[in-house]
This record gives sequence, structure tokens and C-alpha cells, in this order.
Amino acid sequence: MIIDLKKIQKEVFQNKIDKGFNTKDVSMEFCLMNSKVNEAWLAWYKKDDNVGEELADVAIYLLGLSEILGIDLEKEIVAKIKKNKGREYKNIKGRMIRKKDSL
Repeated sequence: MIIDLKKIQKEVFQNKIDKGFNTKDVSMEFCLMNSKVNEAWLAWYKKDDNVGEELADVAIYLLGLSEILGIDLEKEIVAKIKKNKGREYKNIKGRMIRKKDSL
């Protein structure tokens, strides 16, 4: 199944409007998204079965924030994946570090 991220981004934003959630305070959205990332990590750490649901919350907040900021997240993701494919990395003490001369 292929999803239309642009459509979902708009649906997430419309739900925020319909339910009376924040659509203006960008700082608040970043904070709320951060708390959702923490909830996802905690669910994973505790081996809870709802990790997927918590990750979905993170994605929903990200999509809503993108719409608030007027960012086409689908376009940005596609561009970033392409950019990352062209980068070169080296393993330094167990950590992957991007080579300075790569994109």
C-alpha cells in the first residue's frame, strides 16, 4: 500500500482544526512532539506493545507541524533520502561519521 503523505499531512492538520487543537504555536508543537518521542522511547524501553502507536503519534505531530510551517514534508523526505544516498561514512570507534568531503 502506497500512502499519499501530502494528503495525510492535510488530514492531520484538518483534524487539529476540527478538534480545536493548537495550529499556531510552533514552540508548543515542538514541545508536544518531543514528549511524544519520549513516550515512544519509554514504550520501547519497557517493551510495551504500543510502541507502534506511540511512533504513529510522533509522525502525526511531525505532519501537523509541517503543515503549520507550510513545509511539504513528502518533498523534503524524498530530497533528504536522495542526499543521504550520496553521502559517504566511515566507522570511527563504532560510530558512523560522515566524511567531510561528501555532500
